[in-house]
Amino acid sequence: MSRLLLLGAGRSASSLLQYLLRHALTERWQLTVADVSPAHLAPVLAAHGSYARAVAFDSQDEARLDELVATHDIVISMLPAALHLPVAHACLRHRRHLATASYVSPAIRALHDEAAQAGILLLMECGLDPGLDHMSAMQVIDDIRGQGGRLTSFKSYCGGLLAPASEGDNPWRYKFTWNPRNVVLAGQGPAAQFLDNGRLRVIPYQHLFARAETLTVPGAGPLEAYANRDSLSYRAPYGLDGIPTILRGTLRRPGYCAAWQALVQLGLTDDSFRLGNAATLSWPALLEAFLPAPAAPHFDLPLRLSQYLHLAPDSPEMGRLHWLGLFSEARTVGLADATPAQLLEKLLTEKWALSPADHDQIIMQHQFEFELHGQRHRRTASLVVTGADATHTAMAQTVGLPLGMAVRRLAQGLVAQRGVGIPVTAELYEPILAELAADYGIAFVEQQG
Repeated sequence: MSRLLLLGAGRSASSLLQYLLRHALTERWQLTVADVSPAHLAPVLAAHGSYARAVAFDSQDEARLDELVATHDIVISMLPAALHLPVAHACLRHRRHLATASYVSPAIRALHDEAAQAGILLLMECGLDPGLDHMSAMQVIDDIRGQGGRLTSFKSYCGGLLAPASEGDNPWRYKFTWNPRNVVLAGQGPAAQFLDNGRLRVIPYQHLFARAETLTVPGAGPLEAYANRDSLSYRAPYGLDGIPTILRGTLRRPGYCAAWQALVQLGLTDDSFRLGNAATLSWPALLEAFLPAPAAPHFDLPLRLSQYLHLAPDSPEMGRLHWLGLFSEARTVGLADATPAQLLEKLLTEKWALSPADHDQIIMQHQFEFELHGQRHRRTASLVVTGADATHTAMAQTVGLPLGMAVRRLAQGLVAQRGVGIPVTAELYEPILAELAADYGIAFVEQQG
């Protein structure tokens, strides 16, 4: 019997939890779900008898964390990424495997040798992006190499969006399906860097959304893509150190990037300073603070803003800003002494909240160019997944299912990798991609040209 510990059971863990419960009896698992508010889990676990239980857990309680890790064999963390390090240290102390969907941080990467010596695997980046992107890309890359091909270009894009039928009158064609703060701060920090035909390309944050490109994904239509911050670090894990072109990007519906660029230009995505504002400050008053003084009293605010941003007053970008309620005196910021980004996040969390009947959509595409037997070739691998509702989302499926499947194989003793790792080896990607396709209809569509 394997004892599994799931840390964190919010909405994003719904598909992961369902998967673990589905296989718990046949795999002889004892599952413990630890959450800050476990009461909501009672109806979910009620039908699963003695092999599943919920316990209260405060992520700041290190003694309780140590106790839980010590009494289980595999730890699955769905906690915020910043909390993975103490979990990893507890796993090292007690020689327990760890599996998460979060990026490998430098602090966790530094634990590689210690984890390898302890004979455990700290499996990171085993969700959607990162995770499913690694697995699906490596399957094609290994196939091309197996035929004797040489990769010359690799581009990979992913986006968590709304299904078109759920967009309604929302001109942004977007709602939150994951952490809102990550969306508001997307692209900040180091400038986006990638390689284009052997040349380094750098896009500073203030220009990032203005330089979006357009691509088409089968079954999803035209989309916009902006570059992720760091594409270059994926050369080594993919074995693409000498590749001339490599780019990773994020997908949005057409029109989103230009409107978001307006918010960037205005300064509303800045998280570096606090405004000292009252919660009762109106949004027009906040916008006024970011604009130059008007040439004349009572000068129309939307017109001034459009001129400041070099947009036509009736442009689609201004239409999207109007839809957010930025010019309504009745709308207050609702949060005191906050950063501009915090105020924007609060507004968008309301405006971009999923309704119960909404369906989200995950879209991913890889583009490969390679040389084989003296000829140039191109392959694409595309994925479109639509969620069932606002709880059983496509995001929750594509993050949780790969993670659950990796844990299943780890519990079966079928994963030889040790240390700190990500799912770029065939022992993980082959069975996981096969199970996703066969049991859940989550499969990539390939095209060659």
